[in-house]
Amino acid sequence: MKRSILVGFVVALLVAAACGGSDGDNAEASTSSESRDATLVLNWTPNTHHIGVYAAQQLGWYRDAGIDLHIIEPTADGAEKAVGTGAAEFGVSMAEGVLPARAGGIPIVSIGTILPVNDSALMSLAGEGITTPAGLAGKTYGGYSGPLETELIDRLAECGGIDPASVKHTDVGNVDYLAGLEANRFDVVWIFAGWDALRASDIEHKDVDLIRFDDQFDCIPNWYTPLFITSEKLIDRDPAFVRTFMAVTARGYQLAIADPQHAADLMLKAVPEMDEALLRASADYYASRFVANGEPFGTQDQATWSKFERFLVDAGLLEKSVDVDAAYTNDFLPK
Repeated sequence: MKRSILVGFVVALLVAAACGGSDGDNAEASTSSESRDATLVLNWTPNTHHIGVYAAQQLGWYRDAGIDLHIIEPTADGAEKAVGTGAAEFGVSMAEGVLPARAGGIPIVSIGTILPVNDSALMSLAGEGITTPAGLAGKTYGGYSGPLETELIDRLAECGGIDPASVKHTDVGNVDYLAGLEANRFDVVWIFAGWDALRASDIEHKDVDLIRFDDQFDCIPNWYTPLFITSEKLIDRDPAFVRTFMAVTARGYQLAIADPQHAADLMLKAVPEMDEALLRASADYYASRFVANGEPFGTQDQATWSKFERFLVDAGLLEKSVDVDAAYTNDFLPK
C-alpha cells in the first residue's frame, strides 16, 4: 500500500456484535424499497483500510438501506476534488488532504475516521541501526520529496538530536519498498505498519525495524489517515442520506473488529486479486485498531485536528489557517 500522501502535498484526493446482531440483521438506517446510487472514491487501491466497506457491501447492507454503492479507485484528481465537485458522494481521504482542500475552497468534510491513531512508521532493514530518530543520521530516506514528509523527517531528526541535513532524501517512485531497501537504493521508507511492514515481516519473513509514529507523538502530531469525506452540499441537502451511509459503513467496520477473518473472506469475494495471506494478517492487526479509548468507530477529536492544523501552518504547509470545526463532524456516526 503506497502512501498517497507521498505523491505530493496537493489536493487532487469495543469489539462488538455487528451493530447488535448477525449478518442478516437490518442496517441501523431504515430500509428503502428504492435504491439510490452513491459513489465512494477510494484513496488508493483496495486494502485493509477499506475492509469494512467491502464487508458491508458484500453482505448487502448498503442495498438493504437503500444505497446502491459503487466503489471506485481514485483518478489523478483524487477523491477530494471528486467529492468536492459532486462527481462522487463519498470518498476516502486523510487529514493532510482535507485541510489544504478546504484552504483552497474545496468544500469537503470528514465524517468519520477509519483509524483513530496514525499507523504510519518508518521502516528499515534490521541491523541498519534505525530504531530511533537518532538512527536517521547519515541515512537515506526514500520518498517523494513531498513537503509534509520532508517536514516530518526533519522534525523527527531534530527530536532525535541530529541535524536534519544529515538525512539524505531520494525519490523512489512507484517501487516495491522492501525490494528498494534490499537493493540499497535507500535505507528507510515511510509505510503503514499494518500493511507494508506486515508484508515484510509476516509474508516475506524479513527482519525489519520500525520507528512507529505513535511512539513519537511528543515530537510530531497524531492525525487522521485515512478517513471518510463527503461534501458540504450533500450534508446540507440530504443529511439523512449521509447518516445512512455512515451507519452502514460503521456496521461493516464493527464486523471487521468482531470477526476480522469473516470480513477478510468478504473482501476477497469483492477483490479476489488481493494477496490473501497479507489481507488476513492485516485484518487481524487492524481489528483492535479501528477504535481507540472506548470510543465508537469513526470518532474524531477536536484537539487532534487542531494540533495537526497548527503543525501544518507552523511548517508553512498551509497558506492560511483552516477552521477545523468546519472540517470534520461526528454528527453522522451511529448513536
